[in-house]
Amino acid sequence: MNLLDPQGPVATANSTILVDSVFIMLAIVVPTIIAILAFAFWFRASNTKARFQPDFVYSGRVEMVVWAIPALTVILLGGVAWIGSHQLDPAAPVPGTGSPVRIQAVSLDWKWLFIYPDQRIATVNTLTVPAGAELNFQLTSSSVMNVFFIPQLGSMIYTMNGMVTKLNLRADNEGKLQGLSAHFSGDGFPDMMFDVNVISPLAFPDWVATTAKSDAVLNEESYTKLMQQGIERGRPTYRLEDPRLFDLIATQHIPPGPGPELLSDAGRPHSGGHDAR
Repeated sequence: MNLLDPQGPVATANSTILVDSVFIMLAIVVPTIIAILAFAFWFRASNTKARFQPDFVYSGRVEMVVWAIPALTVILLGGVAWIGSHQLDPAAPVPGTGSPVRIQAVSLDWKWLFIYPDQRIATVNTLTVPAGAELNFQLTSSSVMNVFFIPQLGSMIYTMNGMVTKLNLRADNEGKLQGLSAHFSGDGFPDMMFDVNVISPLAFPDWVATTAKSDAVLNEESYTKLMQQGIERGRPTYRLEDPRLFDLIATQHIPPGPGPELLSDAGRPHSGGHDAR
């Protein structure tokens, strides 16, 4: 999950903004620290050469320095963030090689469902994509709000029930990455992670063909069972019966789940406690 080891153009741009912002802030932080140490050393009680001015009240030059430099830093930092964030619009196209891959992601309690409508397959807690291809994500939630995030590919983005958000990414190098939920959603939140397998574009059709032979079928009935609160330790795969399943979830034709329920006594009020509301 190394943010400074980007594996795609969006993550690379995010990393650049982060590094540039740090250096811009260091331009004021480092001189300020040096000035503090220098002033403390020069105006020490034993230094008879220091000129003390106990009646000093105001200096226009000092005011200009202490206000102008931070103001310029904030303007520069804000400009970098403003321009960079607009260039990295999650819905903006990310050109790649070959045909784009459409992926529909649903955050469940507490697992991730990935639907490949064009390939008629689906996976849980594992995302397999071809290197170099544009990845067109559509994201929604089965119950509470969540956050989809693959640190080494970039663009943390919310998933919300009854709403579809779009995200375009690209993975440039083959390998295994890690994705996660970045928004607390109950007891199972720490385990709400998923594997991201970036494979060769030539190997992707073979993976699709193998997955399509799964005995499990994803339809409204099996989805209703899957959306029940619980942690999925395995990596099940499905044949997709109806490519419109994601639309039924997003438009709430399939009723949303009730959301996380308390599984332990850790969050329960002690006997005699009062409702803070």
